Amino acid sequence: MAGEDLGPLFQGLLGSGDARAGLLGSLLDELGGSTAGTGNPLDGLLAALGEGGLGHQAHSWVAAGPNEPVDGAQLVGALPPDILDEVGRRAGLTAAEAADQLAQVLPEAVDRLTPGGQLPQDTSLEDLIKSHTP
Repeated sequence: MAGEDLGPLFQGLLGSGDARAGLLGSLLDELGGSTAGTGNPLDGLLAALGEGGLGHQAHSWVAAGPNEPVDGAQLVGALPPDILDEVGRRAGLTAAEAADQLAQVLPEAVDRLTPGGQLPQDTSLEDLIKSHTP
């Protein structure tokens, strides 16, 4: 599913007026190619963040308890530059601007999409988002 298609779903999850939903959809679309196993792009996101040194923060978003914050500069350092460049390009932003905006929504979005402190298995991201949208 293309990031443009995930954007409206993330708007339902994050709030209908949240323009960052499209960025999140684009990010997961770009990372979807690097997933292994479930085909759920959250796998790719969490793997990329772990490899980029943000595993502790990302784990806090999945686990029960408070979500540790992350900032745009940390995302720029953790995610592959070509991914952030493409996400920013799609939104008419620089990679750094896209990272700043993503940093504001990633903890909450990942937290909402990992009920019970677990990465859901055997479900598509689209179905997962729909199941957590009011």
